[in-house]
Amino acid sequence: MKKPFWKKPLQTLSPEEWEALCDGCGRCCLEKLEDDDTGEVLYTKVACKLLDIKRCRCMQYAKRHQVVPECLPVTITNEKMFSWLPPTCAYRLLYEGKELPAWHYLQCGKRSEVHKAGISVRHFAILQEDGMELEDYITNQVV
Repeated sequence: MKKPFWKKPLQTLSPEEWEALCDGCGRCCLEKLEDDDTGEVLYTKVACKLLDIKRCRCMQYAKRHQVVPECLPVTITNEKMFSWLPPTCAYRLLYEGKELPAWHYLQCGKRSEVHKAGISVRHFAILQEDGMELEDYITNQVV
């Protein structure tokens, strides 16, 4: 029996397999702050302006880096990225040698489970507006 693609080394995944790891939670699209002294990543409940909060999908995925230059690519070669991805993220979990959770669609077969499990940002994120002070929206809801 062939083992699931996500059990292969991350460096060997095809671009399609890599993209398929995304659970659609939208947490990576939340604005984050990094504590200069500790390096701790602080999440806010403020979502990127391109995030469709209901669907937890980028509305301009193919052009996101042009539209939002500070949008960091999620790639295996960007190791710093793993520290700011949420601890529930498939990319981070697999990078750390952990298993995918039962609610992940690759495990259960249903993309809706990420929302039912309360993992997605669907019910608490707000869209970013000009002039927002991100420090006012720090949350521990995503950790």
